[in-house]
Amino acid sequence: MDAKTFDKSKLPSRHVTVGPSRAPHRSYYYAMGLTEDDINRPFVGVATCWNEAAPCNISLMRQAQVAKAGVTDAGGTPREFCTITVTDGIAMGHQGMKSSLVSREVIADSIELTMRGHCYDALVGIAGCDKSLPGMMMAMLRLNVPSVFMYGGSILPGRHRGHDVTVQDVFEGVGMYSAGKMSKEELHELECGACPSAGSCGGQFTANTMACVSEAIGLALPGSAGAPAPYESRDEYARASGAAVMNLVASQLRPRDICTRKAFENAAIMVAATGGSTNGALHLPAMAHECGIEFDLFDVAEIFKKTPYIADLKPGGNFIAKDVFDIGGVPQILKALLEGGILHGDCMTVTGKTMEENLRSVKFNTEQKVIYPVSNPISPTGGVVGLKGSLAPDGAIVKVAGMKNLKFRGPARCFDCEEDAFAAVEARNYKEGEVIVIRYEGPKGGPGMREMLSTTAALYGQGAGDKLALITDGRFSGATRGFCVGHVGPEAAVGGPIALIKDGDIIALDAVEGTIELEVDAAELERRRATWKVPPNMYQSGALRKFADQVGPARFGAVTHAGGKAEIHCYADI
Repeated sequence: MDAKTFDKSKLPSRHVTVGPSRAPHRSYYYAMGLTEDDINRPFVGVATCWNEAAPCNISLMRQAQVAKAGVTDAGGTPREFCTITVTDGIAMGHQGMKSSLVSREVIADSIELTMRGHCYDALVGIAGCDKSLPGMMMAMLRLNVPSVFMYGGSILPGRHRGHDVTVQDVFEGVGMYSAGKMSKEELHELECGACPSAGSCGGQFTANTMACVSEAIGLALPGSAGAPAPYESRDEYARASGAAVMNLVASQLRPRDICTRKAFENAAIMVAATGGSTNGALHLPAMAHECGIEFDLFDVAEIFKKTPYIADLKPGGNFIAKDVFDIGGVPQILKALLEGGILHGDCMTVTGKTMEENLRSVKFNTEQKVIYPVSNPISPTGGVVGLKGSLAPDGAIVKVAGMKNLKFRGPARCFDCEEDAFAAVEARNYKEGEVIVIRYEGPKGGPGMREMLSTTAALYGQGAGDKLALITDGRFSGATRGFCVGHVGPEAAVGGPIALIKDGDIIALDAVEGTIELEVDAAELERRRATWKVPPNMYQSGALRKFADQVGPARFGAVTHAGGKAEIHCYADI
């Protein structure tokens, strides 16, 4: 494709490259080795979340170099930049997890500011760890310049005593060690072998869930989410992503043309069908918010309710992301859903073709046990379920993939932070049949809506994972399993019913009917409310205070700005 194909006078980069008044601006580009021809081409931001914080991100720079070559070969001028990530596996179980969800907003904001400040015309985004995937896609939808998303790839499976393992097994190993079921030596052996390569956590946790979403919603090239991070075949997708974004610049096909209401429904179908992370119910509303589309927790839950569960993936199942890649990748899941009549095949994608057109040449692989056809699902309803009731008028979410008992009723045992709950679990200071309540961990109350994998994994490691339930106004890792209900809203910090629970109150959970009830009469709750006071929060400055001041309810994605619906001006149209 010749650079002359593109009309620079209609692209944002004209503001920094065209005309005599932009001579100072161009001088900076000459200083970086660009030629006049380079400056006259469209500028494409190539954003990654590369850092040395965790294996999720360590391979992204390599892939960015190949994506840049794809942009260049197709007539563009790539401009690489990095944004932050907070890696949940390392932030988990301590105060650092308060930074995780906040990082999603910082990622989206920093990409927006970099693109705006330098007037880039398009965006290729490569992300690895959990919050970086929705953060990157939120920026694409907010800016609405031609964009292609690419996942950095999953980690290879670890091995421990003849079995494939993931980091989930290490978290659960901590609980086994505290229960005397695993020696300190074996725990060390497990931790040394669980994560053998670069890449994001291997199960259908948040990163792989949102990677599947990137293909289902149409922002990523078909098959690009599949190959593990170390595989050189990822480079082929990186190069193709760079070329694809230039086609989008030529046609001016933009993210909001692709991510319609029906595309978001496809994304929610993917989360449910794969037994994906409950965080999908937080990130999809946040992404829709960037477009001005109303798509809250209840909209997501309605789709979850009628979507069959067809992917036998960890943590509820038996397989991991590499197994999906080995049998044909995410297009196999999409093909099963399309043939089952539950996917919108007419949605546009970054290929310039519809979902159905992309899948036309894909043949569903019947010689495998990872993905089931819709006609013979693992279960008839989705792997994730929305709940609503007197305890959560604004909704809650639970992953039911792999669960046998979908109903639970028991007395509450309340904790006002995760640390106290984890200490009680570690000391085995709980009784079977209880409902552990962890509150003041919501978006405002945390602040930051922490994940609770350390606590839930410890319970499973102790053998109590299916003997208790746990509810929180915080979140759960995609690696969490068991009757664990998150996103309870309104959260405790704003006086939601979860703030008024006392030890011994009976809580009834029903993932079949989709209900979550606090069996305390309304008059008693009002008496409690009259004396309730929100506990003081130790974070009174910095990014966490700013987030607490700005963030909205989990039901709408825990977003921090007015979104596309309030938009008067869109960056892509400057």
